[in-house]
Amino acid sequence: MPKPNPPEIEHMDAPHIDAPKPASRASLHFASRIIMTVALLSVGAGVGGVAVNAMHQPVVAAPMNPVAINTLTDWSTATIKGKVVEIYGNKYVVEDETARTLVETGRTGDNQKLASMNDEVTVQGRLEHGFMHAQFIVGADGKTIALEPPPHGGPRDWLQLHAK
Repeated sequence: MPKPNPPEIEHMDAPHIDAPKPASRASLHFASRIIMTVALLSVGAGVGGVAVNAMHQPVVAAPMNPVAINTLTDWSTATIKGKVVEIYGNKYVVEDETARTLVETGRTGDNQKLASMNDEVTVQGRLEHGFMHAQFIVGADGKTIALEPPPHGGPRDWLQLHAK
């Protein structure tokens, strides 16, 4: 009886590796579009950041002499001096010998106590719609507090401000 042939065994000395296939034109085109899109978005974000930063210049207080509250007009920047007679959260009613006005202190006034009842304060700000958006408050102790600017209004507010 003849001996059966042993099964053939492949040689396993070296692993079998397929050579990498070159990328197709379509996949290269897609990859280049992705890279280009990311680059353009990055440039746009950088330019947008610079533009926003340039538009938000810090507000600087110019020394102004206080005026009587009854002489204030809408859309004017002024300094008033008076006594705090009422407090409503971040809003204060300031009174001088001629009248009283509501002073709005924005987010800064939400986060800290800026004045107390009967304090003598000097407020610099912009009068809009009958009340003052404070930009600076000087307390009785002489300490000046710069307040965050109020959010900008819409186009109607801009037109009223610049149509003079």
